[in-house]
Amino acid sequence: MLVSAKEMLTKAKAGKYAVGQFNINNLEWTKAILQTAEELKSPVILGVSEGAGKYMCGYTTVVGMVNGMIKELGITVPVALHLDHGSYEGAKKCIEAGFSSVMFDGSHYPIEENIEKTKELVGICNELGLSLEAEVGAIGGEEDGVIGAGECADPEECKMIADLGVTMLAAGIGNIHGKYPENWAGLSFDTLDAIQQLTGDMPLVLHGGTGIPADMIKKAISLGVSKINVNTECQLAFAAATREYIEAGKDLQGKGFDPRKILAPGVEAIKATVKEKMELFGSVGKA
Repeated sequence: MLVSAKEMLTKAKAGKYAVGQFNINNLEWTKAILQTAEELKSPVILGVSEGAGKYMCGYTTVVGMVNGMIKELGITVPVALHLDHGSYEGAKKCIEAGFSSVMFDGSHYPIEENIEKTKELVGICNELGLSLEAEVGAIGGEEDGVIGAGECADPEECKMIADLGVTMLAAGIGNIHGKYPENWAGLSFDTLDAIQQLTGDMPLVLHGGTGIPADMIKKAISLGVSKINVNTECQLAFAAATREYIEAGKDLQGKGFDPRKILAPGVEAIKATVKEKMELFGSVGKA
């Protein structure tokens, strides 16, 4: 059964570790992440971007697949199904479809409008027992066509949004989606510290977890980051393993063309990446 991310993140914040959000793109992705979470006894958040939701034939399909898998695979660890970078309309659709958590990314609206829309969603989510993530200050890089430069959020604005009663807050601290450029300045720990001072117990979210050095990740967790989003890293691992299989001509040997065989090495690569991240975030055995 899907759960809201509230309890797992409250525990993570108190225990100074972080829960990974791993984005899913299809059945293989979902299965690999759930099996790894179960094996490592780690809570997990499955992230779905609006683009991925569309690709997987809509949110209802995603909810059906995830619920079916939790049951069939005998998953016992806490699993939250979360809309990543949701629009206001997207958040409402996911709530209707049965997601247990949503993110409303109102960072591109003027702060007043971000507050107004977030407030309305807080009311709906509280009523249904769902967790809600809000964003202040655009995260850099590109996510479903939205491009930002890795700016830092205003701690005062973060407090305004946190005070509305959201479950968790994603604040820009110089982080970027996708691969980090050569000249990246690193995370702004001063900004993170200032946000943490003003938002207290609120679990903070780090987007763009791919390519941030391990020591920076650990420092961010010590300063209140309780949820870290990983997507690009799993995609790169999956692509590399699939390329290797095809380039070795394995699809031309025997029944090597069977899609289950073609996708198997990629699935193992995702599992290895997820395991590595869960160990780094400190969520292993915390289910």
